[in-house]
Amino acid sequence: MSSILSLIGREKELFSNDIKTHEKELSEIVSNSRFLVVGAAGSIGQAVTKEIFKRNPQKLHAVDISENNMVELVRDIRSSFGYIEGDFQTFALDIGSIEYDTFIKADGQYDYVLNLSALKHVRSEKDPFTLMRMIDVNVFNTEKTLLQSAAKDVKKYFCVSTDKAANPVNMMGASKRIMEMFLMRRSADIKISTARFANVAFSDGSLLHGFNQRIQKCQPIVAPKDIKRYFVTPQESGELCLMSCIFGENRDIFFPKLSEALHLISFADIAVKYLKQLGYEPHLCDSENEARELAQTLPEQGKWPCLFTASDTTGEKDFEEFFTDKETLDMQRFENLGVIKNEALFDAELISFFDKEIADMKSTKEWSKDQIVKLFFKMIPDFGHKETGKYLDSKM
Repeated sequence: MSSILSLIGREKELFSNDIKTHEKELSEIVSNSRFLVVGAAGSIGQAVTKEIFKRNPQKLHAVDISENNMVELVRDIRSSFGYIEGDFQTFALDIGSIEYDTFIKADGQYDYVLNLSALKHVRSEKDPFTLMRMIDVNVFNTEKTLLQSAAKDVKKYFCVSTDKAANPVNMMGASKRIMEMFLMRRSADIKISTARFANVAFSDGSLLHGFNQRIQKCQPIVAPKDIKRYFVTPQESGELCLMSCIFGENRDIFFPKLSEALHLISFADIAVKYLKQLGYEPHLCDSENEARELAQTLPEQGKWPCLFTASDTTGEKDFEEFFTDKETLDMQRFENLGVIKNEALFDAELISFFDKEIADMKSTKEWSKDQIVKLFFKMIPDFGHKETGKYLDSKM
């Protein structure tokens, strides 16, 4: 934890005081409750699962489509925490599948269901097919698991959102904003809460996680020099989700308060810190070819080739925000956690229209990205989407 904190320019953990203040109540609730974590093998899912496990739940079932990551989750838990008396099991299932539906039908007895599954990459909007899967995972699988939870009398349904849902500029953020609309619609059927937060440092598939891969494969470090982001550690992401799940009132959205401890830092700055922590001096290159060539020789000299470029790809937001000026905030309840308070406000006709339009596209097995973008603009009139024609997959 301390090495990750120093890399993202921090000395202190964000939520330690809030966790300490509420630990007795938190542990008491968890130890007397049954949990289902969906998307449990992703970086945030693993962090949440560990936060629940170490507080001795009566029952903890973890579900994820990634068999390999589930194996690592179990190894990690056994190596860190050991065992609990409660029922801990993992299931390698796709939550969109008939097998998952059968699993829920066979049991489904939980107090809390936490959905951490998501297609989270901005690059997922580059083609209409992956984009449709993103809508399925982020919106319709959420709706499906929420309805299943309501039918089984689950006390609370938690689903993770994203800071990119506040005034979205990319399709991923917009899909999560639409997901929030679907959640509000169902909040009369089951108590729901969610969380928006920053980039999780070194999470699977993230640029920072890519730094580890590049070092292992002796390849150049590439990062945008003009994009700054807020970062939380994996453990902080798990703490934030669990706090929202346990303490969030119906329709609450939790987020980290901005403070001296949470500040913007560029990917390029983290890359420099990261390399220095490993004992390497960054060597700035002017092109991809130069960086690739120097990767063969520079590391032996204690230097590492880096390419820091300006961002020019579709979907990159200039700045990050956790809430909009139209949302009502509670900044008093917690020290470092803010809460967005929501009434059950939603446009039922608009949500039904979205449902029908997507169903029609799927029935024809033919749709374009333009069609989906237009539909998103109908759902979110002030959607700030800009198409540059260039995506992250076209860069090193």
